[in-house]
Amino acid sequence: MKHILLLLFLGSITVAFSQDVKQKVNAIAERYSAVGVAYVVVKDGQIIHSDAVGYKDLEQKTQLSASQDLFRIASISKSFTATAWMQLVEANKISLDTDFGTLIGFPVRNPNFPDKVITLRMLLSHTSSINDKNGYFNLDAINPANNPDWKEGYNTYEPGTQYEYCNLNFNMAGAALERAVGVRFDTYIKQQILTPLGLNGGYCIDSLDKTAFANIYEYDRQKQRFEAQPAAYAARREELKSYKLGYTTPVFSPTGGMKISAEDLARYMIMHMGFGKSAGVRIIGDLASKIMQTPVNQESGYGLALRQNDNFIPGKTMVGHTGSAYGLYSAMFFHPEERFGIVAITNGCKQVFEDDEPVLLEEIANCLYQHFIYANK
Repeated sequence: MKHILLLLFLGSITVAFSQDVKQKVNAIAERYSAVGVAYVVVKDGQIIHSDAVGYKDLEQKTQLSASQDLFRIASISKSFTATAWMQLVEANKISLDTDFGTLIGFPVRNPNFPDKVITLRMLLSHTSSINDKNGYFNLDAINPANNPDWKEGYNTYEPGTQYEYCNLNFNMAGAALERAVGVRFDTYIKQQILTPLGLNGGYCIDSLDKTAFANIYEYDRQKQRFEAQPAAYAARREELKSYKLGYTTPVFSPTGGMKISAEDLARYMIMHMGFGKSAGVRIIGDLASKIMQTPVNQESGYGLALRQNDNFIPGKTMVGHTGSAYGLYSAMFFHPEERFGIVAITNGCKQVFEDDEPVLLEEIANCLYQHFIYANK
């Protein structure tokens, strides 16, 4: 009886502590007029706290859930593409230094440096000298056979020497992945990463439960109100009818189209924090994981779809990625040595930026760090 009473007492303390944290997170979210925020804290390979404040649907006032609701996580999606490539690199089926033109099926050469090979590594690290000037949702943007303005898709510096963030890099990488494996991109990512880790999510909107999507809102400053962005989850059935494997892949947006819950994103993060392994399941090897986490360009801190960040938690060099699209902002960062990590996602807010980082998510991350990580050292 005493044992049961003790457990009940400890449980009540835990609930009270969680509610206190939630109130503090909610206060931060309200300060930035966030529609909703889902957040997850990970320590030593386990989710130790998960919750959400605000709304999944602002009009219906439906409460947001960190475990059930799916977000289009934007550019964090890039790391799934890079992870799939690293599996092939490990299997000696491809090299990171392969001429990317041989992978994508058309010449990929900066016209200012026609003899310089642009490699897979360069695309996955944003050092390819490719840019988004011609757009990034169609590979014609940079295909010399289909676009007379293809040269505009390259910067004037030598490939491999500088960093410039470019979404086209990863839509191209996703298309080339399809060509390498002969399987549609969304199906392959599910087979190779999501299913082995037991995660619910994917790139194909039409294969997911639409009722689980957290509505995304962009704040219109002229109208001074939030407006829903249904384009974030627009159906792709028509485009898929004429799908061309290895070319129309951007319809899935390998660069930003993953839909997943905050909790499942945290479980994916645990795999990277564990250098490719989580709960006994190995997705990539230790060396491949470390390559992804090691900056290719030192100034930017960017590796292969994972980057170092010194601002997310002051005094800590974290590894991960951010995302932003349609009014959503996402962050996934972990500390490989200290084995903690935080996922935070908002589906809309009056966003304030500092050094290109969403301050709202940084403030929430620091609140969570202080309560769950620092306080327990």
